[in-house]
Amino acid sequence: MGDDSIGMALSTANRWKLLLPAAAMLVAVAATGCAMPSASLPTPPPLTVTGALPDRSTDDPAAVKPARTAEVKVALLLPLTGAGTTAPIAKGLKQAAEMALIEQGGSAIQLVVKDDAGTPEGARAAAEEAIKDGAELILGPLFAKSVEAVAPLARQAGVPVIAFSNDRRVAGASTYLLSFLAEQEVERIVGHAVAKGKRRFAALVPDDAYGKVTEAAFRAAVSRQGGTIGAIETYAAGANSMLEPVRRTADAIQDAEAAGQPVDALFIPASVDALASLGPQLAYAKIDPRKVQLLGTGGWDTPQLGKDAVFVGGWYPAPDPRGWRDFSERFAKTFGSPAPRIATLAHDAMGIAVALSTGPAKGRFTSETLTRPGGFGGIDGPVRLLPDGTADRRFAILEVQKFGASLIEPAPAAFATQKVSSTAPRVN
Repeated sequence: MGDDSIGMALSTANRWKLLLPAAAMLVAVAATGCAMPSASLPTPPPLTVTGALPDRSTDDPAAVKPARTAEVKVALLLPLTGAGTTAPIAKGLKQAAEMALIEQGGSAIQLVVKDDAGTPEGARAAAEEAIKDGAELILGPLFAKSVEAVAPLARQAGVPVIAFSNDRRVAGASTYLLSFLAEQEVERIVGHAVAKGKRRFAALVPDDAYGKVTEAAFRAAVSRQGGTIGAIETYAAGANSMLEPVRRTADAIQDAEAAGQPVDALFIPASVDALASLGPQLAYAKIDPRKVQLLGTGGWDTPQLGKDAVFVGGWYPAPDPRGWRDFSERFAKTFGSPAPRIATLAHDAMGIAVALSTGPAKGRFTSETLTRPGGFGGIDGPVRLLPDGTADRRFAILEVQKFGASLIEPAPAAFATQKVSSTAPRVN
């Protein structure tokens, strides 16, 4: 996997590319939604936010000023002065964490925001400062290399980390990743397809780190579900490089049909940019989505996908969209600007901190409490942190429509949950 892959299969852009090399990530997670007139939240209970909520005279209309010193310090490490569009993304994450603190009445928490500049060296320095300041829990960093730099320091100090990278190589030993993992998405979509009678699969995957992860997960999931794989083709980036792999895939589908073993479903894990190039080529190669069910991953979660008729009717896994819709509307009303899709991670991480903050000192953020069997409720559905440092999530199944997507199967009942937001309006 790419060293800096955040992968939010979350986004209306491309969740998985969020932490691939920084430039690709930040293009992929361009903020979605539309700005709405600003409005203030109800007056929150007293809390202290250090280096977080700006004065009302700045650009955050719903900001509140500190009221008193809190007892529990939680640090938030973000690349607030990172290069390119990193800084705006980081700002959205910061605002989402602040929003969660206000909505959920985290009066026991003092949020300490540290700028890690988007580098491992900056993250290490920020973590050292946060630990010196008395932080009991670290939220962030964003990039895998930064998480890798922070983890040993935090572990030595006995401070757990809830980070936003999706590179599972940096998880474990009290470092938890709240992000979405491609393997879970693949398992969900293959399982749904098999439940709907699909047994024989083909796949067209990118020749990159993401493709390697999804291909391995796809092979394993099909095998576990008792299906068979008729063909797998890989393609390099660029429309010209896709032409031959798409043609070979179409030939394999036609040959299978002629042999009386038709392919039921074609799995295409891809970014939004890749899908835009693949669509016309799938149609040109005469791959008929009425005969072969198209399957995707979180990269399909974009309202523009249905503009290409070949993808209409395709299935993909994603969080229940109602949670994101509710959150993004609240965010826009609060800050007067749209939320980056990845902002839900910071909101839910702060929600976990608030949910556990009332526990006894030195017992609030232990591995036992963080990995409690019931997990936590979040914007993108229930989430449970696992001992290996990854997050267990449940996905809904959506079907691509000409405009947007429709929910065709809700997320499975997961675990008994405690909602991370008790005061904000929720969509169940």
